[in-house]
Amino acid sequence: MLVTGGTGFVGSAVVRRLLCSGFKVRVLVRPDSPNVKNLEGLNIEVADGDISVRETLGKAMAGCGAVFHLAADYRLWVPKPEPMYRANVDASRWIVEEAVAAGVDRIVYCSSVATLGIEQTGDPATEETASTVDDMVGHYKRSKFLGEEAARQTAEETSAPVVFVNPSAPIGPRDIRPTPTGQMVLDALLGNMPAYIDTGLNVVHVDDVADGILLAYEKGVIGERYILGGENLTLRQIFADLSDLAGCKAPSIRLNPGLLTPIAWVSEQAARITGQEPRIHMDVLRMARKRMFFSSAKAERELGYQSRPAREALTDAAEWFRENDYCR
Repeated sequence: MLVTGGTGFVGSAVVRRLLCSGFKVRVLVRPDSPNVKNLEGLNIEVADGDISVRETLGKAMAGCGAVFHLAADYRLWVPKPEPMYRANVDASRWIVEEAVAAGVDRIVYCSSVATLGIEQTGDPATEETASTVDDMVGHYKRSKFLGEEAARQTAEETSAPVVFVNPSAPIGPRDIRPTPTGQMVLDALLGNMPAYIDTGLNVVHVDDVADGILLAYEKGVIGERYILGGENLTLRQIFADLSDLAGCKAPSIRLNPGLLTPIAWVSEQAARITGQEPRIHMDVLRMARKRMFFSSAKAERELGYQSRPAREALTDAAEWFRENDYCR
């Protein structure tokens, strides 16, 4: 088994799940990867490479029965988007083509619910909820949408055995960087969230996503996509749970995204000078105008997928951040 993105948050959970199931695992690792700590002590084979360098992919896949493609550029804001499109779009096509050339039996392509539409009725979206690239807010969502489209088109052209999974907002232990959702949890634990925006997320434990990805490998239908989510919660509910875990008062001030526009604009301009991602920016405000609720009914029905309560994901994330000195 080859896992791309195995040093990352979801990827390292998948590596652990595969090892627990008795599979031999090879992980594609960039020489300069900052997250190799996530793989310490694991019985894996390391293949030096980078999804943005096509020449390294075929060699890494040699002799592998399956490829789990989880690597992606997951940043909600970037000063220069070109590398993000190379990693999320171009590499998606290369992964499928190189896997076919290597004779891989199955490819599990990890996309995101970011590529799906949002139901105007407020009901949870499904795999069939329509969306177009014009619906995508920001370069991350656009690149993930185009990446999934590129992988699907290439699979159709080459008859590649690809199954698609679309995780929601994973939360849990080993979020080293942390991811944008992990940073939200950490900010709440540190008391840096005095107010909230009236939006919503589908929260899922990262280990449940890993279980779902293995199920997609074992039971998924070629060409189908499966939402791997958990519990739909408003941001206020999430912060209430986190405040309870942190032993502090939950934020009670609801902010209008429109009033934050000037702050977001200034933050973006400053970020273009410093090169550091702004804590608030225009794309986040645009995303916050809709509740991003999803249904995992198809994965539950066809794969036997299950997810635990969101509270457990938040608890495990909070405990891991505390144990690893993030909460100073």
